[in-house]
Amino acid sequence: MEKQHEDFIREAIKMAKDNVGSGKGGPFGALVVKNGQVIGRGVNRVTGNNDPSAHAEVEAIRDACRNTGHYWLKDAVIYASCEPCPMCLGTIYWARINTIYYAADNNDAARAGFDDSFIYREFALPREERSIQSVQLKDSERSQPFDHWIQNENKTEY
Repeated sequence: MEKQHEDFIREAIKMAKDNVGSGKGGPFGALVVKNGQVIGRGVNRVTGNNDPSAHAEVEAIRDACRNTGHYWLKDAVIYASCEPCPMCLGTIYWARINTIYYAADNNDAARAGFDDSFIYREFALPREERSIQSVQLKDSERSQPFDHWIQNENKTEY
């Protein structure tokens, strides 16, 4: 029997609920699926790993990339117990995942203390108005890494 969207989203939700009791992270779970098969799983491990990037979606993408041996996940989809935050959304775009299916939305997360609205507002502001200071240091060698990249004939494009 082929799994359906509801089966995958319920699995992600169950992973999130189970993770709450683990004490290793927040109430988030995610699956990366390709051709109807789970290729990556992840739960939030922020507090367990002392890693602010260890969100469920990022962990699932890392797992899928390890399992497939590739950094692109074209033709894959992600099922997340909650609407992805800005960091996870960026990672999903970089991984070239085609579709995001999610259960709870950002309002549900905010109600539980996981409010990303501040970050979304910050991104919309000009750099000089953001709460985190961002200063470009215009070193004379600043573009050399990109020049080397452009000239490198053995690079792997992404």
